[in-house]
Amino acid sequence: MIRSVDLRGKKLDKAGYQAELPRAKLDVAQAMALIEPILHRVQHGTERDLISLAEEFDGITPASIRVPQSELDTALEQLDPKIRAALELSAERIRKVHSDQIRSDSKTVVVDGGTVTEKWIPVDRVGLYVPGGRAVYPSSVLMNVIPAQIAKVRSIAVASPPQKEFGGLPHPTILATCALLGITEVYAVGGAQAIALFAYGMKDLCLKCDLVTGPGNIYVAAAKRALRGIIGI
Repeated sequence: MIRSVDLRGKKLDKAGYQAELPRAKLDVAQAMALIEPILHRVQHGTERDLISLAEEFDGITPASIRVPQSELDTALEQLDPKIRAALELSAERIRKVHSDQIRSDSKTVVVDGGTVTEKWIPVDRVGLYVPGGRAVYPSSVLMNVIPAQIAKVRSIAVASPPQKEFGGLPHPTILATCALLGITEVYAVGGAQAIALFAYGMKDLCLKCDLVTGPGNIYVAAAKRALRGIIGI
């Protein structure tokens, strides 16, 4: 369970805050050493390797890494109407904010016959990571997918960890949110292996991506650090 810490009314110094909110004992450098074999395995492996990693880290054997469209449709059909309404309202507000952030092309005349033009061109394909585990984050779907759609990114893929209680699929609310936004390419894969899948691609499963976004744990952060230069972060 996520721990709730109430600091209201407390006057703490730096040491006091550190005691109340201790940092993780594992740092990114240590995590990078731990994920190196995972990255290598995904780079040179197949879908079977991703399934084996899910067995090892998530305690579940997914039937497939790519989530079938039927599961996305079912998740949306079964979504609580109140949650759907909240997601739709959030999506509307997020869309409004990011629509106002669209940049315009500019052209500067430097000398007669000489101009400098600045164009904003979207990347072709992005991989969006949505964490799972102790909590459900449909907000991560909304806040990553919608800006990509507004930017007119041609191809959008989402990855989220397989959940034991849902038969190796990502959480139904995550799937429903993807379906609500029209996302059809979703993978049941989490952690460093998800970032590696987007960076390297995998034959007959997933095309490599130009850019990856989305929050995650220290292993996800380590994978992003290790793979920068191969994929945009």
